[in-house]
Parts: sequence; structure tokens; C-alpha cells
Amino acid sequence: QVQLVESGGGLVQAGESLRLSCAASGNIFRINTMGWYRQAPEKQRELVATLTTGGMTNYGDAVKGRFTISRDNAKRTEYLQMNSLKPDDTAVYYCYVDGSTSPWDRSRAYWGQGTQVTVSS
Repeated sequence: QVQLVESGGGLVQAGESLRLSCAASGNIFRINTMGWYRQAPEKQRELVATLTTGGMTNYGDAVKGRFTISRDNAKRTEYLQMNSLKPDDTAVYYCYVDGSTSPWDRSRAYWGQGTQVTVSS
């Protein structure tokens, strides 16, 4: 099995920063794209950022210029540095990994349990 454990969420004031981490463990052979999504109450889950093994990034329009995704392949960990946080950033943040458990298996998405980020005005 593959587990993704997130950390770093919390309550901050507008303008402050947070850094989320997501560590993958278990029977994972290869990790491809890593990323973050978020879901606010009564809203659909939306893209925050993705990062491929080749270093290509993709950010949601709402976070461009404020958030930065990175990864440490040796640690199987991804990070989301969130600066200049706004109340609209309040949501549960989910990390995901596209990976496979063996050289023969097709890759699939694995999801973390989510971490709450709350930004007060």
C-alpha cells in the first residue's frame, strides 16, 4: 500500500505564509507527477499546483505568483510554500502522487488525507 502523510496546515492571518509537506511511503516503485489540490466548503476541488519529474510546473490561476511547489525525490516528499495568504485560500489541501507500485503496473493517483488551512482576515 501507498500512504501520503500531509503536515503543515493551520490557522494564519492574511498576508502570512505556510509550508505544507506531503511524504509518500509504502510500496511505491516510481513517482511521476506530484501535486496539490484544495477544496473549500461548498466548492469543487480545484487545482493548486503540479510538478512533473522533469520540473515542469502548473499552477491554478488563484495562486500564481504566491505559491511554489517543490519536491525532494530522495525523500519522496513534496512541498507547497504558500505566501501572501488570503482568506479565499481557506480550504482543505490534498496532496497527490501519480505513481506505480511496480515496473509492470500502470500508474495511478494516490491521495493524502487532507490538511486544513484557515486564513483569517
